[in-house]
Amino acid sequence: MSDRPAAEGTTRPNGGEDFADLYDHAPCGYVSLDPERHIVNINRTLADWLGRDVDDLLGRPVSDILSFGGKIAFETHIAPRLLLESHVDDIALDLVAAGGEKLPVIANAATKRDPQGAVRFVRLTLLAAAERRNFERGLIAARARAEAESEAQRSAAETREQFIAVLGHDLRNPIAAIEAGIRALRRADEAKREQILDAMAVSSKRAHDIIENVMDLARGRLGQGMQLSIERNCDIGPVVDHVTAEMQQIFPDCIFEKDHDDLGPVDCDPQRIGQLLSNLLSNAVHHGDCSQPIRVSARTDRERFRLSVVNAGDMIPPEHRALLFEPFRRAKAEGHGPGLGLGLFICQMIASAHGGKMALESDPVRTIFTLDMPRGFGD
Repeated sequence: MSDRPAAEGTTRPNGGEDFADLYDHAPCGYVSLDPERHIVNINRTLADWLGRDVDDLLGRPVSDILSFGGKIAFETHIAPRLLLESHVDDIALDLVAAGGEKLPVIANAATKRDPQGAVRFVRLTLLAAAERRNFERGLIAARARAEAESEAQRSAAETREQFIAVLGHDLRNPIAAIEAGIRALRRADEAKREQILDAMAVSSKRAHDIIENVMDLARGRLGQGMQLSIERNCDIGPVVDHVTAEMQQIFPDCIFEKDHDDLGPVDCDPQRIGQLLSNLLSNAVHHGDCSQPIRVSARTDRERFRLSVVNAGDMIPPEHRALLFEPFRRAKAEGHGPGLGLGLFICQMIASAHGGKMALESDPVRTIFTLDMPRGFGD
């Protein structure tokens, strides 16, 4: 049984190409295997690529010149398909040279069968593929870079949208308080006017502060972190009282109850804590049962500051709770009332910036959102 080319010196009529020389020195590798996958012929081109002698390779199993991955490719792609088909094209695999280095090639395989259809030889043509592999890797790398740039652009666009949405969301409460103050001024007597104007000035300042804070939030979403203006030993009680009073003015039909004694000093950004409490109260108004009181509770112990908002209403399903602190989510799956679902996301950002966290408890009777953070910043 032989699969060798014509004898040396055999030429085509009219002085054509020398078949044996063409086989041995072709610009690609040729190898023939018997049915047991032993090498029965190999051209000099392929032997030279491998740094081996032709005679040394004859009779050896083809696995001797295949890498581990090449053996897998042969066993899983080439051999099974050749049982069903006459040829297999464009299979990437690696050979192993005498020095151990891998040689990437593209293999095309075909069978020669006897009259009964049994395989006599498997013929492989191997094309050097180092440059092709490098080109393909370059294309893959370029695609990865393009996808990363596209994702960065998408993320930046999303951040810009969130920036605008957060700005509108957080400005709603102080602007509503100012509008309520204007309405009250129209019917207030002189003694009441100064008190209303003071409240409006506080709300106006808070609106200005929110704009500055949202600038920090946008930088945080771009990976620069949320900026805080920490006040050491801040008296947090008046912050809680003012925000609660502001929400009472905005939502006069709701009942807001406060539960806190002397809280003692807390290292924090009071504007951010006020922003967090305002968002929690707004969330309770829009998603809770306003026919029952909304309770604000604040406590300090030796090391921690805890601020909670408790409201009555439907239980938040467990499967929805993990998503509530993501942007554009609402406390109920169906969503209702104003807002873009950013309030709790902002709360989580503020809590994290203070080294704390937000917690949620919900049952059929009540829902509690709690800020838990260190009293000392950096603890």
